[in-house]
Amino acid sequence: MTITENWHKKSMNSLEDPRIANTIKTLHHRAGQDRVVFARALPGVIGGVWRGKGFMEAVKPYLKNAYILIDKAQGRVLYQTARTRGAQRIVEFGASFGISAMYLAAAIRDNGGGKVLTTEMEPNKIASARANWAEAGFDRESELREGDALHTLRDIKEPIDLVFLDGWKEANLLILRLREPALTPGASILCDDIKPFCKTLKTYLDHVRGTPRRFVSEELPLGDGLEFSVFV
Repeated sequence: MTITENWHKKSMNSLEDPRIANTIKTLHHRAGQDRVVFARALPGVIGGVWRGKGFMEAVKPYLKNAYILIDKAQGRVLYQTARTRGAQRIVEFGASFGISAMYLAAAIRDNGGGKVLTTEMEPNKIASARANWAEAGFDRESELREGDALHTLRDIKEPIDLVFLDGWKEANLLILRLREPALTPGASILCDDIKPFCKTLKTYLDHVRGTPRRFVSEELPLGDGLEFSVFV
């Protein structure tokens, strides 16, 4: 490969590929129906909390068909962060319908190759995520492990360049600690939904913002709050 060919390869933006862009656009549109899912769930969630359940426990049964996806700006930041980092190995907690993994897989492809390794427990979301990746052409860059992330992400031996945490909030800190020994120097960690789950994520935030500092961390004003941390 010549220097010019290598430069053109690295200057690609796969998010502009019509096949990928159209798939992502369609999924963002479908995710607009989440408001209907949540409206139907509201009475049951309120009843569960009134009976003494925590919010996350009460809402869990209603999330099987909810996309709960990142917005387009957050997706762009995922892509940009992975490109800037030159990431080749990315771990995601919480695949859902596979949309965020597409932004990350696009960066992996444009970086020259690698893998987005993600995990999911809901069977319908697992099937849908794989179908969506096939539609966008990301089969090679994406790998989904079925089951509890504390088990499915335990045996990763390769160095990790980026972690995206967007699954069950109580588990975020457990997942980060599980994979922390494999983080490369300067690895990026992004954690979604900081604002609505500030109490649930307090221990996580204390960890990435605390002293002695192993991370440099700051909340980005995107979506419902995106915590951006760099492993130092």
